[in-house]
Amino acid sequence: MKICFVVNNVHTEGAGTTVYIMHEAVKRKHEVFLMGVGDFSFTQTDALSINSTYLLEGHLTDTPEEYLELLQGGKGKKEKIIAKDLDVLFIRNNPTEEGSDRQWAEQAGVAFGRMVQQEGVLVLNDAYALSHAFIDKLYFEELPQHIKPASLITRDKDEILAFFKKHKKNMILKPLEGSGGRGVYLIDKNEKNLNQIIENLSAQGYIIAQEYLPAAKKGDVRVLLLNGQIMEKEGKYGVIKRVAGKGEFRSNISQGAKPEESPLTEAMKDIVEIIAPKLIRDGLFFVGLDVVKDKLIEINVLSPGGLDGLYKIGLPNFSDLVINSIEKKLEYKKYYKSKISNRELAAMV
Repeated sequence: MKICFVVNNVHTEGAGTTVYIMHEAVKRKHEVFLMGVGDFSFTQTDALSINSTYLLEGHLTDTPEEYLELLQGGKGKKEKIIAKDLDVLFIRNNPTEEGSDRQWAEQAGVAFGRMVQQEGVLVLNDAYALSHAFIDKLYFEELPQHIKPASLITRDKDEILAFFKKHKKNMILKPLEGSGGRGVYLIDKNEKNLNQIIENLSAQGYIIAQEYLPAAKKGDVRVLLLNGQIMEKEGKYGVIKRVAGKGEFRSNISQGAKPEESPLTEAMKDIVEIIAPKLIRDGLFFVGLDVVKDKLIEINVLSPGGLDGLYKIGLPNFSDLVINSIEKKLEYKKYYKSKISNRELAAMV
């Protein structure tokens, strides 16, 4: 197959989940391309094209890290490819990681992804589903309330203060559009800068006030789903615990949290059973859930990570499951042609 991965920027991409999946595809002799959100090109008279980066055949590497080093170094080749000639476009850029000087890039991947999808290319996750769930913390609010902590989305300071009082002066404040633990605050009765924090966050946009779960002190668990199912290989699951560092309450790896192996609990299974039908219906192929005890605290549909972390703590490399599933989807597409929509195909087992 001919597959292209969309990331924020080719030159700044790290050796994480996207590169692990790419490396697996290369090992299987697929044609693999990498592009940034600024690498689309379109005119009314020509087909939508992509300025891609790839490695010539013969550059085999043992690890994803070595593969990325070659790709970003002197071995990486540039090629303009026609988007409709692709079999798969895998949208993996994270809009919340874009700086203020790249606001144009935030929605570019999904917007052009819709155009590529209209050309008949398999787009993962479904581009229209990503448009709907673009603010994933808002999409999160569509899920059943009993599996989530209480929350409030607003820019009204008085409403936030009332929420704070209702929840015994313990809450989490974070921007509606954000990731990686940036701009997230644990607020308790001793906080002296609450008004300033609210003002700073509201200047960025909407604020989420979320009930604080005491169990979060022991970390949260990232659960990776493929086609609405928990990833499983060799008796192990795509589940990784993230324990915050000393003096830190955020469990994000980017904020210094330590990854550890975690069991798959009945509570996690129950959460997945409840939300999987919606994810499948919406065409969300690859999704990350963040769970604290028996509550779902966040969902990542735009660029879920964790495959590299699982491998680094001694669990299997789950990347082959992703490629297996994509290969199977292309078989279904060949057999059924236009009788199955991209949205249906995206989450089909």
